[in-house]
Amino acid sequence: MTKKERAAAVCEALKRKYPDAVCALHYDKDYELMIAVRLSAQCTDARVNLVTPALFAAYPTLDAFAEADVADVENYVRSCGFYHHKAQDIVDACRMLRDTFGGKVPDTMEQLLTIPGVGRKTANLLLGDLYGKPAVVCDTHCIRITGKLGLTDGTKDPQKCEMQLWKVLPKEGSGDFCHRIVLHGRDTCTARSPRCADCVLRELCKTAN
Repeated sequence: MTKKERAAAVCEALKRKYPDAVCALHYDKDYELMIAVRLSAQCTDARVNLVTPALFAAYPTLDAFAEADVADVENYVRSCGFYHHKAQDIVDACRMLRDTFGGKVPDTMEQLLTIPGVGRKTANLLLGDLYGKPAVVCDTHCIRITGKLGLTDGTKDPQKCEMQLWKVLPKEGSGDFCHRIVLHGRDTCTARSPRCADCVLRELCKTAN
């Protein structure tokens, strides 16, 4: 079985187990997703979802975020960790969206990477979830599990992992695959004690017990 064939089989198995591939972060507006993803760095999605309702209520518009006092934003996002940097990035990013991109999250990788606090992982997620474009979101679950499956060479470098996955994943549905691999990492293939006996990918995995 080639890597492409294995990748296609993994996608189908995960689709059957997790038919609803949705982002775990809660948002209503495009820039709210950008903010939520920035807060999720070194933080759980569950914690971010506890923080963002009050944050988005306090700053209900893009202009409100762009004009916000960073110290005030820090008070809302403190529990997400690294709150000094995250608050500064949120305000700077919203200001750039307003002043440079007409108030909308841009739809190209090149433009997204110019925004404060936006790296390739965030950019891919925004492209996939907001615009339905092919996207490979290499978070810790994706990096770990795709290495175990043999879809990558086991690299821990997010960009190297992303580039390797682009070569084997079907372009259509790549963003959904990444959401599903996160669900699988939380549900079955956990880092500390993977439940290989219950895994729908057991026959496709190179490291299954």
